[in-house]
Amino acid sequence: MHSQVKVIQHPLIQHKLTLMRKAETTTTTFRVLLKEISLLLTYEITRDLLVKYEQIKTPLAPMNAPIIADKKLVIVSIQRAGQGILDGMLELIPSARVGHIGLYRDPKTLIPVEYYFKVPQDIEKLDALVVDPMLATGNSAVAAVERLKSTNPMSIKFICILAAPEGIEHFTEVHPDIPLYTTAIDDHLDENGYIIPGLGDAGDRLFGTI
Repeated sequence: MHSQVKVIQHPLIQHKLTLMRKAETTTTTFRVLLKEISLLLTYEITRDLLVKYEQIKTPLAPMNAPIIADKKLVIVSIQRAGQGILDGMLELIPSARVGHIGLYRDPKTLIPVEYYFKVPQDIEKLDALVVDPMLATGNSAVAAVERLKSTNPMSIKFICILAAPEGIEHFTEVHPDIPLYTTAIDDHLDENGYIIPGLGDAGDRLFGTI
C-alpha cells in the first residue's frame, strides 16, 4: 500500500460503516451514521494539530494548559455527498472555514465536470481537508485536489469513507504528495464505476434521491 494511504480501522467506525452498508438502512439513519463516522475520523486526522500553552486559572489553581495553536483549517466539501462529512467535522471543529467544489461525474465518460468552486480568499494561510464519502474511480478526487492546489493552501489531506483499489491507485499516482484517509478499501469497481461491495450511491442515500 502507498505510504500516504491511511486506513482507520477503529472498531466503532467499522461497526457504523457496516450499518451504513446495509440496503435496508433508512436515509435518516444513514445521515446519522455518516455524521458519527465523520466525528470519529476528525479525531484521528487532527492528531498532528499544533498546540500551544496558555496560562489559565481553574476553580482551584492556575496552570499552563494546552490549546490549539492556530485555528487555520478549511474543510473543502466535494458536492454533493461531501456535505455529510462536512457536517460531522464542523461539530468538532466549529471554527473551521468551509469551501465547496461542485463536481458531477459524466455517466458515459466517468470524467468529472466542475460547476462550482468557492474557497476562502486567504486559503494560502490554511490547511485544507478535502472530503468526499467515496473514492471510486478517483477522477473527482484527483480533479478536486488539482483545482485546490492551484490556490496554494498550506497543506492538503483527502478524506473519504470508502475507497476502491482503482481509485487509490489513480489518486496516489497523480497526487503522491497528498495523504489519503479512508475507513475501508473495498474489492473493485463494477462496469459503471461503483464500488463493490460498497454501500450504493452515497449522495442518493444521504439525500433520499434513490
